[in-house]
Amino acid sequence: MTPQENKPATPVIEAAHAALSAALPFDDTADFENADRGFIAALEPGLITAADGSTVWDADAYAFLEGAAPTTVHPGLWRQSTLVAKQGLFEVTEGIYQVRGLDLSNVTFVEGDTGVIVIDPLISTETAAAAFALYSEHRGTRPVVAVIFTHSHIDHFGGVFAVVSPEDAASGAVAVIAPEGFLEHAIAENVYAGTAMSRRAAYMYGAALERGPQGQVGAGLGQTTSMGEVGIVVPNLLISATGERHVLDGVEIEFQMAPGTEAPAEMHFYFPRFRALCMAENATHTLHNLLTLRGALVRDPHVWSGYLTEAIDTFGGRTDVAFASHHWPTWGQENVVEFLSNQRDLYAYLHDQTLRLLNKGYNGAEIAELIELPPALEAAWSTHGYYGSVSHNVKAIYQRYMGWFDGNPARLWPHPPVESSRRHVAAMGGIDQVVALAHEAFDAGDFRWAATLLDYAIFSDETHQPARELQADTLEQLAYGSENGTWRDFFLSGATELRNGGFGTPVSASAPAVVAQLSPAQLFDSLALRVNGPAAWDLDLRLDVVLTDLDVSYRVTLRNGVLISRVAEPSAGADVTLTLSKLRLIAIAGGDLTSPGLEITGDASALQKLLSVLEAGDPDFAIVTP
Repeated sequence: MTPQENKPATPVIEAAHAALSAALPFDDTADFENADRGFIAALEPGLITAADGSTVWDADAYAFLEGAAPTTVHPGLWRQSTLVAKQGLFEVTEGIYQVRGLDLSNVTFVEGDTGVIVIDPLISTETAAAAFALYSEHRGTRPVVAVIFTHSHIDHFGGVFAVVSPEDAASGAVAVIAPEGFLEHAIAENVYAGTAMSRRAAYMYGAALERGPQGQVGAGLGQTTSMGEVGIVVPNLLISATGERHVLDGVEIEFQMAPGTEAPAEMHFYFPRFRALCMAENATHTLHNLLTLRGALVRDPHVWSGYLTEAIDTFGGRTDVAFASHHWPTWGQENVVEFLSNQRDLYAYLHDQTLRLLNKGYNGAEIAELIELPPALEAAWSTHGYYGSVSHNVKAIYQRYMGWFDGNPARLWPHPPVESSRRHVAAMGGIDQVVALAHEAFDAGDFRWAATLLDYAIFSDETHQPARELQADTLEQLAYGSENGTWRDFFLSGATELRNGGFGTPVSASAPAVVAQLSPAQLFDSLALRVNGPAAWDLDLRLDVVLTDLDVSYRVTLRNGVLISRVAEPSAGADVTLTLSKLRLIAIAGGDLTSPGLEITGDASALQKLLSVLEAGDPDFAIVTP
């Protein structure tokens, strides 16, 4: 299929952008000054490749981000992307340096007495290695004495192999520090629902989109995700209490726990020597997500705002610079407090006002249309929804408290999308009439209604080419009008798949190095999630699994389509006993029964029966079609 070209912006979008360009405070250039402050050198060229020559990161692909916003990009998102695309090594303050723009996140280097402390080594080994090399080129070669993971998301630990080996982490030769619960949450998020999250993340970050004014321009938090080797090491020092202090290579660090905020396991920390505060990912230059479009657990804005208040009270009076694992720092004690206060007020306002309206009987979709930010917050660039949005965050808050059901009994048991769509289309006079109505909505600039009508049409008949073509055009216009980078990516990704076919999942978070860190209990849980229940209804299996390297045994049962595991010594009644290492068990879960290292005692067919009802997820599942 020949790829179809993008369309220009319609007059409706052009007029909206012209109005926004006149209304938004573009005369406030402080962010540009801060984003350039401390610049030392860029990576040139800005291309990072893997050992096989494939592209892991291409900062130069965003060279088009200069000048005024084109009509196909929201002027606010264009401004944000221009700022975020700045790449290179920057001085935060004397002794603290960041490399920005070489991945979705930043990596920070804190110089100690003899070596360097690395904070959040990006997503990929290749980008982290390039960032460390750029730092070393301009600051000299220093040994890594410690690594700090601020929280449990992959863009803050995935590149760790570039700065510390698993052996040095395991031996304690290099301190690896993380908040309590880091490993469990890092593994669970990337494995349990990893296939679905990775597929949707491809939409969220525009992984398959062309870079350019009619394509992907950035995700608001960073430009996009790198596509290299992902690793993880087990922390050897867990932080568990606010006020905990540690000295690393002569550098004192004071920690503040912030669990349940942007990540289930997250922390802030302060460096008295540098009067510098690291805010992890809880205070960035955007409204963040309370529920990411790729999928995740709903985050708690009430707790989030509370920890920001605590950070202001604890560190605000002694902080000269605040930095985070995304975007650029904020300098000056007064500016830091104002920035953190605006971020605090942002999450608290959304939480409190959603609950106020919820208790008046409004549902999530209605509240999302009603809530407006206070003028002072609306005027601050750092509170705009480039990554999270007021709309989907409000719906997330509603979901957190009230769930998916809005209380209307007519919406308690609706037909699923295909059956509902067929009935809608039939009620409106057939698919051609639905498409005609959608054309009217499109021409009137009501792209939201056009998208709804065409969704019915496509889920009624996915082969109807006029519906597919008009829906692609409609989603494209919605993308052009979006200030939110991830909304833009979602709309454009949907348009791309309608025009050119599915692009699947370019990057998976379930990397072998991550899977290898599964505990036995997590591994059995992940297997339970793969059991095809109906296919296993009639199976009644009992397996003993002896893990030789961990000196622990499990009894695993499968009955009624449910896989249950528990620690237990081998005993009578097992159909089969497997004696092996944990890594060999992981290989078996992947279908490898031929490699050495597996001892089977008893009925080997029981293992085969279990494996026969395990099924993998589909990384290519449809999103904009049935």
